[in-house]
Amino acid sequence: MTLLVISPDYASHLFPLATLASAWRDAGERVVVATGPATDAIVRGFGYERADLRLGRGSNPGVIRAEHQPRGEDDALRGFFEATRRGAVETLAFQARARRSDLLWDPVGTARRVLRVVDDVRPDDVLVDHLAFSARLALAAAGVRHADVVLGHPSALTVGDEVYGLPPAFPRCIQPDARELAGLTRLCEQVRDEFTEQWNAALRTLAPDAAPSRDAFAETGDVLLLNYPAELHPAHRTALLPPHAFLGSAVRAEPRDDEVEGWLAASDEPVVYVSLGSFLSVRSDVLARVAEALRGLDVRVALANGSTPRAELGPLPPTWLVREVLPQVTLLGRSVLAVSHGGNNSVTEALTASVPLLLLPLSTDQFAGAAAVEEAGYGEALDPNTATPAQIRGAASRLLDLAPGPRERLGRLGGSLVERPGATRAREALRGRP
Repeated sequence: MTLLVISPDYASHLFPLATLASAWRDAGERVVVATGPATDAIVRGFGYERADLRLGRGSNPGVIRAEHQPRGEDDALRGFFEATRRGAVETLAFQARARRSDLLWDPVGTARRVLRVVDDVRPDDVLVDHLAFSARLALAAAGVRHADVVLGHPSALTVGDEVYGLPPAFPRCIQPDARELAGLTRLCEQVRDEFTEQWNAALRTLAPDAAPSRDAFAETGDVLLLNYPAELHPAHRTALLPPHAFLGSAVRAEPRDDEVEGWLAASDEPVVYVSLGSFLSVRSDVLARVAEALRGLDVRVALANGSTPRAELGPLPPTWLVREVLPQVTLLGRSVLAVSHGGNNSVTEALTASVPLLLLPLSTDQFAGAAAVEEAGYGEALDPNTATPAQIRGAASRLLDLAPGPRERLGRLGGSLVERPGATRAREALRGRP
């Protein structure tokens, strides 16, 4: 039996997909990952084969830097980073405009390359990233049964009257005014219609007799998998989803890191883990304010500084562990608090470790994800552009002293996510078992 995984050439996408594929690997089945060369080491680290497949212009093996991207993609990244400094609506509008060219990159050519991979691999099961739109278009046009994996917050798949790119919820700290939201809604509707026409134009070439889509952002695969805990998803929205399975989380096993293990063993002082992910670690101003805030608490800090130079973080206590990249799963397993941008990998991995979250959401589904964590009582969100070190310190202090009720519920949630890992749930869903 063979599983084919189709992933963009980005570590943040490949890690959870590769983790889900471990259920097939551990059952003795063959796993082939179709992705680009930047993440080849990740594929090999999991023990899988790689089929070369480029799904877009950019790539990211772990920490993204604009200067390492192809011409044009570098300027787009710099524009995105600058938009995050101007606030939520500016960022969401920038991302909406970018979707006119980046989500269906060379759709017909990419689709044909995808189908050549399928012909070569001859898989029994297929897992594909929901955001790999050209790949999903190819599989749908050719009638290849596949599981569509929503790796981000479930709002990455629109339901009901939602418009793609417009968060269905914002955390309390970020409340755009009505006029700004109306303008963003109009833009997102326009982009949705343009994107759907691009999808249908490619579909007409690949499968002329296929029915056109009314909203390409609402299209799903034969099996819908959501990398998210059902317990955090609002019931009214769950009722609008097509047939689906919530995976809970996709937490990978990490190799031992002797430096990290030595640091953890050196003290019993509580650990706070800090990371803004592979993209948004470029926001040195946010990381510097977080560092200043945590210097005032009786904690040790493990901080992944990513693309922010260490010198821009200000004076750091010698007891802190600061590296470009850190083993996030390992450190969350020993932490009492996580400070994050609210990316779905970070959120679900923290919840699996029963760690409260201080979230600083900057883009896309991070706003809806932060709102859900806040609503459940498992964390707090602050506006990353306006929160002062004192405000960050105050929120961190409250979460370090989380009330017994939320702490007990968070512990039960983490226990359930560990008991039934996402990889097990994914394989059962594809094989038609509950």
